[in-house]
Amino acid sequence: MTGRGELTDDAWETLKPLLPAADGPGRPWRDHRQVINGVLWRLRTGAPWRDLPERYGPCQTVYERFARWERDRTWARLLEQIQARDDSVGAVEWTVSVDSTINRSHQHAAGARKKGAGANSGVEGSARSAADQALGRSRGGLTTKVHLACDGRGLPLTVVLTPGNVNDCTVFKAVLESMRVPRAGAGRPRQRPDTVIADKAYSSREVRQYLRRRGIRAVIPERTDQRANRRRRGRAGGRPTAFDPELYKARNVVERCFSRLKQFRAIARRFDKLATRYRAGLHIASLILWLRQPAHERLPDTA
Repeated sequence: MTGRGELTDDAWETLKPLLPAADGPGRPWRDHRQVINGVLWRLRTGAPWRDLPERYGPCQTVYERFARWERDRTWARLLEQIQARDDSVGAVEWTVSVDSTINRSHQHAAGARKKGAGANSGVEGSARSAADQALGRSRGGLTTKVHLACDGRGLPLTVVLTPGNVNDCTVFKAVLESMRVPRAGAGRPRQRPDTVIADKAYSSREVRQYLRRRGIRAVIPERTDQRANRRRRGRAGGRPTAFDPELYKARNVVERCFSRLKQFRAIARRFDKLATRYRAGLHIASLILWLRQPAHERLPDTA
């Protein structure tokens, strides 16, 4: 019997052939489905790992499997493989929306050590360690900013983490370049969307020139001060930027995607000390959103 928030039978049948098999001598691995359900319980509730219910097995086993698959990129690869499957049947909509959200960090998320002797000596070292772990001071206190690109259906394509006080447009290039959907057959992964929709926070000359060089259509409204400055300069200000107000209405999919991701309490509030662990949680939550997509919207018509 499937519990609330656990993998459904359909989702498990999809994931099962993609999971790594136990190799080498030693005791057999605990059932993958049981362990993944334990990871999902912790993501959904935000509870400490040691409070994991007994039905998911020893908490140390579940955490170690979660951490191991984060280190060897298993979670990230699972997400890529599900994305590649959908893209192979033309289900991925390449009108991509980009935005960010700031998530507050619990006090337990602070204090991760920076590698290297003496790296954390003094205030400067502590500040550098926090930035390395995507923690920064902003209006909400100690925060992490999640930069997200999602497809036209509102499903996550890629996430990038920064401290909460980092400006959106400075990370835009990193977000697009981290997008990587493998091909089902031969060929390089797809990394270039057809269109990018973003709000005024991304309205800058650098962003527009970057998209133009890559042949990507930009749907980004011009800020009021930029418009006034261009008009004040007359001919030297250049032509007005192209903007499609009807297509811009589709930007709400990224806001809805953030809302769905934040239903996982360990995503809405950061409890992990390491940015890599928090990013792995985002990959798992994104994977669940892809698996929840109705089958008739993912699979080709076989009739």
